[in-house]
Amino acid sequence: MQDRSKRRPSKKTALVAAAAALPAMAMVMMTGGTAAAHGAPMDPGSRTYLCYVHSIDNTGQISPSNPACAAALAQGGANAYYNWFAVLQSNGQGRTAGFIPDGQLCSGGSGAFDFSGFDLPRNDWPYTHVTAGDDYRFSYNVWAHHPGSFHMYVTKDGFDPSQPLTWDDIEDEPFASVDDPPWTGIGSIDDEYYWTSTLPDDKVGRHLIYTVWERSDSPETFYSCSDVVFDGGNGEVTVPGGSTGASAEVAEAHSAVPDLGDHAHHGSHGSATHASHSVPVNSTADWFGPGNALGEAGQTLGALIGGVWSTR
Repeated sequence: MQDRSKRRPSKKTALVAAAAALPAMAMVMMTGGTAAAHGAPMDPGSRTYLCYVHSIDNTGQISPSNPACAAALAQGGANAYYNWFAVLQSNGQGRTAGFIPDGQLCSGGSGAFDFSGFDLPRNDWPYTHVTAGDDYRFSYNVWAHHPGSFHMYVTKDGFDPSQPLTWDDIEDEPFASVDDPPWTGIGSIDDEYYWTSTLPDDKVGRHLIYTVWERSDSPETFYSCSDVVFDGGNGEVTVPGGSTGASAEVAEAHSAVPDLGDHAHHGSHGSATHASHSVPVNSTADWFGPGNALGEAGQTLGALIGGVWSTR
């Protein structure tokens, strides 16, 4: 494939302490790369999306029964799950081959989070059934809205999912591209960009659809792998080993992550109930999912700030 781019103090004391802590916490976040939460394919679902929705249980913990998803969890940890919509490179500039290394296509080379587990060569990832030549309704989550272009590629004939994915496995040109498609809203697991494009008419059996979302207002670029089988299907999903997924409401509550850096202009992306407490999506409480030390620190800070302002 060719590269197409390019402790309870006075109110005042508490507020000052909280304000002082915010830049430091932001710095912790930023040193790992720009943490961003924007979106991922939902139909056909990306590996990160399908593994997340079929692995999160009713307590908000990640407990996959699918072997591939379990392997991804073992390798990269749960952060990649709670941030399923953030497979990106902050300075991707739409670049593909020669920028993202072979064997790292599904993780986008990893950025703010370790998505390397989703690069594992396996034939038991959850997959979507499709029909060659069909006009297919594509769906891509809108965790935050940006203008830009979506380019969809498919693997070449002979693709073997049990081997590391390389750029040579991907067709040189996208089978479809779309600029600034319509969208339904932001900040929900149900919100989506959507469009209809024709699937390749000459594909049979197991393949992978590789989607590159290139923002037009930023060099940020998003990468994703959607496992599919061309077998006459119409979007049905198979999860080898079964699904342990909870409700969509539970999934949404635990996948809320704020935007940082140049994403401040997004404002609030909605609200989410995180474990036993309700917090805004842009709260530090949700940075890395339940049980994370930084997340717990964020919850304390969020409660402190909220208490100060509520008693003014």
